[in-house]
Amino acid sequence: MAAGPRAAAARMIASSMLDTPSHSRSHSLPLDRPRASRWRRGVVALSREKASEGAADRILRRFGLAIGIAGVIAAIVELPEIADQSRFVPVRWTVVEVVLAFGLFPVLAVVSIGMSRRVIQRVAGAAAVSFLGAMAVVPVAYAVPDAQGAASVWLYRVLALGVLAAVLAWRPPFAVTYLVVGSASSALANLVVLRETTALALLGDFARAAGLSALFLWCVVYARAAAARVDRESAIESSRAAAVAGAAARERERARFAALIHDAVLSTLLDASRAGAESPVLRRQAERTLEQLDECRVAETEPDRLDAQSAIGFLRSAVHEVNPGIRFTTRRWAGFDDLHLPVDAASTIAAALAEAVRNSLRHATVAGREVRRTVTVTISAGGIRVVFRDDGAGFDLSRVPVDRLGISVSILGRMRQLSGGAGFVESEPGEGTTVTLVWGGNG
Repeated sequence: MAAGPRAAAARMIASSMLDTPSHSRSHSLPLDRPRASRWRRGVVALSREKASEGAADRILRRFGLAIGIAGVIAAIVELPEIADQSRFVPVRWTVVEVVLAFGLFPVLAVVSIGMSRRVIQRVAGAAAVSFLGAMAVVPVAYAVPDAQGAASVWLYRVLALGVLAAVLAWRPPFAVTYLVVGSASSALANLVVLRETTALALLGDFARAAGLSALFLWCVVYARAAAARVDRESAIESSRAAAVAGAAARERERARFAALIHDAVLSTLLDASRAGAESPVLRRQAERTLEQLDECRVAETEPDRLDAQSAIGFLRSAVHEVNPGIRFTTRRWAGFDDLHLPVDAASTIAAALAEAVRNSLRHATVAGREVRRTVTVTISAGGIRVVFRDDGAGFDLSRVPVDRLGISVSILGRMRQLSGGAGFVESEPGEGTTVTLVWGGNG
């Protein structure tokens, strides 16, 4: 990488102090504070970070935890029946079936506590496929006919677990397809185990398995769709609130400036036309008017600001307006996430971020694979740090033509003009691109 990008990276390391306030302040904490309080603060920080997730991510996480725990409970409940039917099956095949059917559900519960949405869905998908694998083992395992006394193979009764994992991992059409395939597989598994059955009984097995699993599938699909609607409405309302706040702030500022012009400037000019330039009263009035104008120029003129949650919603809306498929994550540090972001600063950051996303969509495409794009917003110590990353084609910063204004003007130029703001771009051919936007309340 050229010297320019390395310098930018060095500056970005300094700006990254925004998202590590807990380290910079750790020296000031009393050494004799009980460890329990530190543990409590960590739990609070984790809960605050999760609270900043969208409703869709939260419902996915909770369903993942619930389904994972349900898989463990089902394995325990089915143990007597599994042990009974294992009399007709070699032990190794029983172990294989149990591991394939239930092995990944504890993993799903664990990853749902703290891992990303993508990891949760991948583990859920693997659990669904593994459950079908257990069904596929039945014809081989039950080579000896007739599991005497059994009404059905034990896998038949826990098919809903596989369906729940599928609906957590995939879109509804794929989950419905899984339901049909799983129900047919479980009915055929009963046929393999029991041998003596009729077509009507086989159809009944399919209908019972599909009906029960469809109920669970509908509940999860409906809940996830409702959570997605909540996220969309929340983003729309945040964007509207920010726009209304900005309009109201501008209107108040115009009214304040109009009052200043009328009460001070025009009054001073009128007195000057009447009293002449030698009046000491006029001189003091003119000096005061100049002071007021100077205060108006340098003072804080943006009374309306966004808190942390509103700023996150505003930026998420800006990103998803360009491409709703981009992953958006947030990081907040309990006790250090107080933010008062002016509306005009939020608009500038959102515009620069949207331009970075558009540039990536236009230029970062890589033939033969999907380019991953993520936005991470970190809020701490009265500041905000926004990082957009892609693992796409990348480029050589030193070879960007001067007439390409997307980076120099629309991203870096915007952030340079923002008081307290800065922007950095890092990229190399084949290594993707990282765009970092920072703003600090102290400028």
